[in-house]
Amino acid sequence: MTLLPILTVFGLSILELWVAIPAGFAFNLHPAITATTSATGSILSALAVTLIGEKIRNRIIQWRYKGKEPKKGFLSSIWDKYGVIGLGLLSPLLFGAPIGAALGAAFGSNKWRLLLWMSVGIIIWAAGLTLAVAAGVDSIKRLF
Repeated sequence: MTLLPILTVFGLSILELWVAIPAGFAFNLHPAITATTSATGSILSALAVTLIGEKIRNRIIQWRYKGKEPKKGFLSSIWDKYGVIGLGLLSPLLFGAPIGAALGAAFGSNKWRLLLWMSVGIIIWAAGLTLAVAAGVDSIKRLF
């Protein structure tokens, strides 16, 4: 096995988990390697966005709102209802880890708590997607 398919899956997962897992199967990687590599890349992207997101948020608030907190809107009400746990569990499914981490940083969540729940969500979705794709591939092989 060469390293290029693993690095490709890792690179794709930094951008989007939903693309990386089918790519791992297209490269005939073992499902465990695909899930682990995909989850690791997505967690790394969430970590990077989370670490720089707080600094960017503070600069934007200072520049745009002169240091005052922005007004509460529609997304704020959703954030108040579901919080960092809901965001962490759903964002890998809905819009990807980097965007989810950016939203969490924008709402001012604790970066380590955000990263914890983003990681949990990424691992759950990576495992679930890998199992679903493996079952689909197996079903297609049996059909033909």
